[in-house]
Amino acid sequence: MHKNTKYFFLFFLITSVCFAQVEEIIPPDYIKTIYFNGGTNESELPIIKLGEPLVLEFDALNGDEEDYYYEIKHFNFDWTPSILVESEYIDGFDEQRIRNFNNSFNTLQMFSHYRLTIPNQFTKRLKVTGNYMITIYDDYDDIVFSRKFMIYEQTANVGIAIKRSRDVSTIAEKQSVDIAISSGVIQFVNPKQTVKTVIIQNNNLKTAITDLKPQYILGNQLSYRYTEESSFYGGNEFFNFENNEIRAANNGVQYIRLEDLYQTYLFTNISRANTDYTFNPDINGNFFINALNSDKPETEADYADVHFSLKYPKLKEGQSIYVYGNFNNYEIEPQTELEFFEDEGIYSAKIRLKQGFYNYKYVIVDKDGSVDEHTISGSFWQTENNYKVLVYYRALGARYDKIIGLGETNSVGITN
Repeated sequence: MHKNTKYFFLFFLITSVCFAQVEEIIPPDYIKTIYFNGGTNESELPIIKLGEPLVLEFDALNGDEEDYYYEIKHFNFDWTPSILVESEYIDGFDEQRIRNFNNSFNTLQMFSHYRLTIPNQFTKRLKVTGNYMITIYDDYDDIVFSRKFMIYEQTANVGIAIKRSRDVSTIAEKQSVDIAISSGVIQFVNPKQTVKTVIIQNNNLKTAITDLKPQYILGNQLSYRYTEESSFYGGNEFFNFENNEIRAANNGVQYIRLEDLYQTYLFTNISRANTDYTFNPDINGNFFINALNSDKPETEADYADVHFSLKYPKLKEGQSIYVYGNFNNYEIEPQTELEFFEDEGIYSAKIRLKQGFYNYKYVIVDKDGSVDEHTISGSFWQTENNYKVLVYYRALGARYDKIIGLGETNSVGITN
């Protein structure tokens, strides 16, 4: 099916269900290490200031040196298609081949590493703020994967304060986000309708809280101090491991074996739900690629089969355990499901990952698809988490939702 035909079909499908939200497409198993950021050392959800560069990198492990292409679309606040035409949000062109790629060097796992940077000679810049999605497709016009990102400009001040939950029943396990928005540039008109917010914990867009209305309006200052609506479970610090030296055990690694690839066996994790909170520094679910004695880890870092294991009682019928983090975009996918071994009482999974430092957690998925992040890990008000708040504004008569401000903090200084 031709790509344009597919997008016409997709557009028809979206319009036929009242502009349903667009969803990211999970990559096939041979696409690994999607490294998506706006200039940070670790991969994280890209929220980029207007005019700053965007970097997308990934590996193809099929050894075919295929050509890949990219397309960029603009979306409204609620991830329904924007009415802007391409020339209104792109200076230049998309639907271009990714020309920057190199093959791996001196690795057991052969792969091709692709790198796309915007701006480039074809896509000179993204002209407006808002929600975007980049889609990668192949020579056959088949979509390989897609990822969301956001572009903002700081025309509003966004203050954030992290508090313990105001609900006594969840005070030991939840964190509440208070927001204060003001602007010396924009005069907010009817802010309960024109101003929208997104609160993101640990760069996980799937658990974001969206579209809270300001509770208090004082002139051009908006205040949000909800009891329950703006609260997140604090969760727990992420598990982590490091295998930048692929031949020797490192942080979180119990032992290593060499087969066709290196087999990295992690220490068996246990449930922390009924234990006291213990501070353990993490990078809030993110990951970064690193290989010892290598100046080019993008092509010289090898892949290992990483063996995750969790000691946990057998779940009831219809429930499963998965491992996830930013390394797989917090997706529930078949290759990250753990298998239960009854004799040992252990859940286990083998996942092929590139050398580096990884944060991860275990989640329970019910048969209806609901994800429980806290039954295994526990949830504590003391947990250090990263929070971002995006502020959207659509003035009366405007044709798209601008992102007018970004606020960011963590819960280290949490107060009552």
